[in-house]
Amino acid sequence: MAARSSPAVSRPSSRKPPGRSSVGGVTRLVTAGGETSGAVVEGLGITALRIGPEIAPGVPAVAAEGRDLVLALKSGNFGDEDFFAKALATLAGRT
Repeated sequence: MAARSSPAVSRPSSRKPPGRSSVGGVTRLVTAGGETSGAVVEGLGITALRIGPEIAPGVPAVAAEGRDLVLALKSGNFGDEDFFAKALATLAGRT
């Protein structure tokens, strides 16, 4: 009797983002949209954030613990027309 092969099993990747470095050389990241921001944090494997200065009411700058990465995670209608310029300046430490 011939042996039957089992179907391929898909397993989650065991790769983890680098622990203390930036991601692909990126050290500042601004996202817009609550779902997008959540997906970015999850996709990068970020488990803890340190709250930083306020960029706009309800939107602080945050730093990924253990990494050289700061983020602005904007959701919904937060921020004015110049939010992205303010966010990049804040993340660069120029505010």
